[in-house]
Amino acid sequence: MDIKIKKPSKKLGVLIPGLGAIGTTFIAGIELINQGLSKPIGSLTQMGTIRLGKRTENRTPLIKDFVPIHKIEDLVIGGWDIFEDTAYESAKNAQVLSNEHIELVKDKLQSIKPMKAVFDKKYVKKLDGPNVKKAPTKFELAQKLMGDIDKFKKENKLTDVVMVWCASTEIYIEQQPVHETLEAFEKGMKENHEAITPSMIYAYAALKKGIPFANGAPNLTVDIPAIRELAKQNGLPIAGKDFKTGQTLMKTIIAPGLRARVLGINGWFSTNILGNRDGEVLDDPESFKTKEVSKLGVLDSILQPEMNPELYNELYHKVRINYYPPRGDNKEGWDNIDIFGWLGYHMQIKIDFLCKDSILAAPIVLDLILFMDLAKRAGLDGIQEWLSFYFKSPMHLPELYPEHDLFVQLAKLKNTLRYMMGEDMITHLGLDYYYDDV
Repeated sequence: MDIKIKKPSKKLGVLIPGLGAIGTTFIAGIELINQGLSKPIGSLTQMGTIRLGKRTENRTPLIKDFVPIHKIEDLVIGGWDIFEDTAYESAKNAQVLSNEHIELVKDKLQSIKPMKAVFDKKYVKKLDGPNVKKAPTKFELAQKLMGDIDKFKKENKLTDVVMVWCASTEIYIEQQPVHETLEAFEKGMKENHEAITPSMIYAYAALKKGIPFANGAPNLTVDIPAIRELAKQNGLPIAGKDFKTGQTLMKTIIAPGLRARVLGINGWFSTNILGNRDGEVLDDPESFKTKEVSKLGVLDSILQPEMNPELYNELYHKVRINYYPPRGDNKEGWDNIDIFGWLGYHMQIKIDFLCKDSILAAPIVLDLILFMDLAKRAGLDGIQEWLSFYFKSPMHLPELYPEHDLFVQLAKLKNTLRYMMGEDMITHLGLDYYYDDV
């Protein structure tokens, strides 16, 4: 491919469905960073480096200095929510950030008021709110979202916008004939087909208006042929799904290490307790099913038991999520891993990860915004598998298996950036340092 990257525009619009814990933590963080009051810790685009050429060349710039991405201060943010609270009120309710941090950026947060959301309690049974659009059909709801997008762009004098889904997990839905083609999908929207969810309506509206879409929840959303068809038709990138934050982040770090050392695994038991809105939503079995499917696929892809039957064929993998209101956004993930090594002797690994889900998710939102815009300007459309690094259940072509190994994902991401910029791929072979004829 001959990649020519268009220059970034003066400002980059950001539209977020779901101004809850993740959305407001991201917005407040951006403003704190812009004011020089904090650092973008956890953001690969801002604090990560990339090696170029041979190790002896000592070329290791920051990623933000290597590829032409927008600066944080270029972002203009808006969004939708089922509650009428401003981002300030929502941040206070979420109780992720300290009051001190929230008050420092109060004016900015108060200026962001959510637009009326596309929402149906049928798909998120544990939530309800008054700030919801009404229309006879799902197709007309999509038109209303497109009107919101046009207004947001006009009021803020924007040419480029990215949309990142930060709203709740919907009930589990499998692909159906209505999802097979764009024509069938649009017909289904006009007929209010029950297999077309609110998140799909947002994705459709975004892509129709020339906006890249990234899915931060485990919803089916853009994992359907109709949306992929629309993305390719309009030359737009799509990515997803489900932000890789707490327990699954640990799995994609630990499991590759165990496989690399050819250690066997009998069982991996995972349980979580959390008390935020996400926990409340997942207390519904149908929404939990969506999350469970997303989380369970990780180990099979990394360990590939069909290739290593003696080590992983009998692996018993269990995932539990428990809603516990006193914990708020402070999620705790417990993992018990039963492993075996030389001569079949058994060992155990215990992990207790106390984390703040939204603190881990916010830098992912930032990176996805900047990279999705870069992908669009570089002419990369359809599935952006190189962004698998950020997702629990990364998108991939139907004929491929997903890559879940965090370190392979990072290598894929960095090599894609090198490729975009005309730099050599890094293979880490290293023999050329030791042998003249390599």
